[in-house]
Amino acid sequence: MIRFIIFIAFIFSNISLSAQTAEDFRKAAHQALEVFDTPGFSVGIIKDGDIILSEGYGTRTVNKSESVDGQTIYAIASNSKAFISTAIARLHTEGKLNLDAPVQDYLPYFKLYDEYVSQHTTVRDLLCHRVGLGTYSGDAIWYKSEKSAEQIIRQIRHLPQAYEWRGGYGYTNLMFITAGEVIKAVTGQSWSDYVKKNFLSPLDMDRTQTSVLDLKGVENIATPHITHRNNLPIDMAPWEASGAAGGILSCTDDMLKWMNAQLHPKQAEQKGLFTKAARDQCMQPHNPIRSDNFYSAGLGWFVYSRAGQKIITHGGGYDGMYSRVIMIPQMKIGIVVLSNSMTGLSSAIANYIRDSYLGMSTNDWLKKATDSEAKSREKWQAKFTKPQASRVTGTSPSIDNATMIGRYNDPLYGEITITEESDSSMSINFQDAPALKASLSHWHYDTWQIDWAEEHAWFNFGTVQFLIDNDRHVTGLQFQVPNDDIFFEEIHMEKMNKME
Repeated sequence: MIRFIIFIAFIFSNISLSAQTAEDFRKAAHQALEVFDTPGFSVGIIKDGDIILSEGYGTRTVNKSESVDGQTIYAIASNSKAFISTAIARLHTEGKLNLDAPVQDYLPYFKLYDEYVSQHTTVRDLLCHRVGLGTYSGDAIWYKSEKSAEQIIRQIRHLPQAYEWRGGYGYTNLMFITAGEVIKAVTGQSWSDYVKKNFLSPLDMDRTQTSVLDLKGVENIATPHITHRNNLPIDMAPWEASGAAGGILSCTDDMLKWMNAQLHPKQAEQKGLFTKAARDQCMQPHNPIRSDNFYSAGLGWFVYSRAGQKIITHGGGYDGMYSRVIMIPQMKIGIVVLSNSMTGLSSAIANYIRDSYLGMSTNDWLKKATDSEAKSREKWQAKFTKPQASRVTGTSPSIDNATMIGRYNDPLYGEITITEESDSSMSINFQDAPALKASLSHWHYDTWQIDWAEEHAWFNFGTVQFLIDNDRHVTGLQFQVPNDDIFFEEIHMEKMNKME
């Protein structure tokens, strides 16, 4: 009898925990808006094909009154990857490409750090982060670059191996840029045109764009903000050549249509979007990451187990905007949070909604989220305090400007030039990324501070050291730009010749 009572109490407890309503989620969203350092965000929830919620909280731009809603456009960043992987899985099931064929069958110029690896890396490998490159390694190649996707891919071979091929995990945007070019090679269409024709148009995702350049004349667009610089508003960053890794912009109204198709693959198949087999390929674990909750990389998704349910998820990080998508396929639940800040808000709210539906306790969810945010901020700030604390004042360069100016080259990155601005300052110019232009002011010894001409979301402090040989000739450059993604330290510039 006691066991029966305990069992009944357990059932009712779970019912109470899972019986959340749209109003409960609205309340949570308003609470999050109050405590997170964000101008605004939009939340979308779909269950069994019914829209539970698609609305916004806060404003498009800090200190302005334009509200956000379900139609507000944000960059979804790496949530674009699921569109790429679904496109490739569709082409696979149609027999137009083979997921397990070498990438070089489609892109003969594709090369990695090793010839054998280059020849045997498959299309499937591209989509599940197991090619041996470190997490975010090489992002400096494409960030704000005017290179084409092919030019970027041709430089990947210069990146070092970080772990055994197919023997580990390293999140890589470069492989999705490569996957985008595979789509082009197979179909004759850019990844953008293919996604528009086969997914966006049939799903009536009319607000969704595949490039910042397509936003001209479009209304109701959220403004990106650099959160750790007092929510500084910035322009949308063009991710043209890297678009297959994160270039899509959308709204919660449209993303609910995309998730509904993923949650109802038989209906999607009837509409000619993709087969259930194609969808299942993407949502299968391919590359184990952590043993807890069986967390693995799928194809364009991450897969894990929670409360006995299979969870499908991905996040997105863009200059001034973060996003989170979560799906619970067996329960036909989809959750999307799009924000115009660089905080953990999108994941915090999405996880709260997920756990509510799973019947799990959500006690103190907001405190845990804000505590985690505070720790993240401290960790971020520490990246800057250490190099600044090590600065030695009162020093002078051991070499003059005339020795430092000139052309520098790195096979991985390309060319950089140093030019003289005055007797005491110089400028640094990134040939293929003019948006990274900066002035140089003396920091200490032969190291100079980088003062960028425009604001960049991922970094705002950095130094570059001029390397010299035993004869005091400048031989190269060494960067130190603290951030979590764009690794300038991977760039090893060698001096070419003095500019006239």
